[in-house]
This record gives sequence, C-alpha cells and structure tokens, in this order.
Amino acid sequence: MKNMGLEQLCLVQPRYFPHGDADARASGAEDILQSATVADSLDEALRDCVYVAGSSARSRTIGWPSVEPRDCAHRLLEHGRRGPVAVVFGPEKSGLTNEHLDRCHALLTIPADPEFSSLNLAMAVQLVCYELRLATVGAVAAEFDSGAPLASAGELELFHRHLEQVLVRSGFLDPDNPRHLMRRLRRLFARALPDQNEINILRGMLASLDPDRDKGSP
Repeated sequence: MKNMGLEQLCLVQPRYFPHGDADARASGAEDILQSATVADSLDEALRDCVYVAGSSARSRTIGWPSVEPRDCAHRLLEHGRRGPVAVVFGPEKSGLTNEHLDRCHALLTIPADPEFSSLNLAMAVQLVCYELRLATVGAVAAEFDSGAPLASAGELELFHRHLEQVLVRSGFLDPDNPRHLMRRLRRLFARALPDQNEINILRGMLASLDPDRDKGSP
C-alpha cells in the first residue's frame, strides 16, 4: 500500500492485531499499521462507502457484475470523487463468501492463467494497488459534480432490509427462502448505483406500499 501511495487500511475481525510480526514485516510502512482501523463486521467497515469491489477468483452460481483490476481502478477513482470507496479482500484460505459479495457493487477478478490462477493475498493486493497507482497518475481532473451523493453501503443495506421486509409481508417473497431472489435484487441495485435522493424515493415508495405500514415502519 505504501509503495503505491495508499494509506487507509481497515481490518475486519483480525485474528491478531496489533502483532509484532506485522510490525517487523512492515519495513518502513509502520505508519500504515499504526493508522489502520479495526471493524467488528464488514457492514461496519463499509458503512460510508459509495462503491465497493470484492476481490475473488471463485466462480459463482449467480453472476455478479465483474471487473478486472484496471477497469476497477478507474471506477474506484471516478466514484471516489463522490464519497469513500473500498476494495475488499477475503481470507487467503477461503476468500469472500456470497454474503460478503452481497455488500459489494462488483466482483473484482484478476485474469490469471486458468490452469494456474491462484494468487496469494499479498500478491493480489499489490496488483490492485499498482493499478490504482497507474490510474491515479494518469487521472484527468474531473469537472465539478453538483448531483446528489451516491447512497452509502450502510444506506443501501437499510434499503435492502426494508425491501425484503415489505416483499415478505406482501406475500411476494417466500420468508423461508428469501436469499436467492434478494441476491438478484441486490445485484440489480448495485448496477444502478442509486444516489441518496433515489434511495429516499424508493424507501418512501416501499413505506406507502407496505401492507403493514400502519403497524410501524422497519
């Protein structure tokens, strides 16, 4: 991260932190560790983010919008002008789960040789950081954007929960098996990148259509 000019590191439920081994391996980048934040959950870590890419090499049953590192870096810079953005990496042995990717706008994949596609976590992080560095060096200053801020990950998560509750109460969604349909709906809204005004409109629509709205909103 320090080689490529990145500073903001967030660790989600680290097994050991701080730790002497990490300090020893930082080798001049101790300030990255000292300023790192620790979150109890991925939702907490991403609460304010307006665009999130989840890195994974695993194939998925439900297709996620996918980007490669170079395209992803440009998207992160573009959306970063409107709020915090993030790249999420999973544990080296297991990677990200579908539930983790539910919190992401896109699946970040590295186009390695399919016959030998495994990269360790450090190499994957370095490659993405390098592409971010290239994109930053070559970036052209953007014109002022007077539009509404993009909805944050936290605002989107509240909307998804509200949507699921209303769909269950209306009878449209099977309360015993909501995940498959809700995952597809999450992908739809992730592609749309709604802003805060649009999310407020959608939640207002849900509130007015809710069959149990007189019993209190979610």
